[in-house]
Amino acid sequence: QVQLVESGGGLVQAGDSLRLSCAASGRTFSLYIMGWFRQTPGKEREFVAVTRWIAGNTYYSDSVKGRFTISGDSAKNMLYLQMDSLKPEDTAVYYCAGGGYYSGTDFHRSNFGSWGQGTQVTVSS
Repeated sequence: QVQLVESGGGLVQAGDSLRLSCAASGRTFSLYIMGWFRQTPGKEREFVAVTRWIAGNTYYSDSVKGRFTISGDSAKNMLYLQMDSLKPEDTAVYYCAGGGYYSGTDFHRSNFGSWGQGTQVTVSS
């Protein structure tokens, strides 16, 4: 089992920046991919960004590419999401996710078996 805890959410204005953090504990040696998803009421939880824990490859959804940066420190079991140029459309609960080996580049919820409790990000106009 892996435990994930997000932090860093808050209320900001459009154009501002925010950094989310995710602390992993437990069987972290089983993690091959880690990423971020987000969800708003009435909508499905959607992919935001993913990184390969060892290789360091990064993948982003089209809606955040160029504005968000995912990074991690495996030695510290920490995952980060730097969010710049925030838009009201980015408002959502953001979830940290961890999963086992996956060779593909298209990511969805089924690729991840461990989830955090979520942290709220609200961007005002």
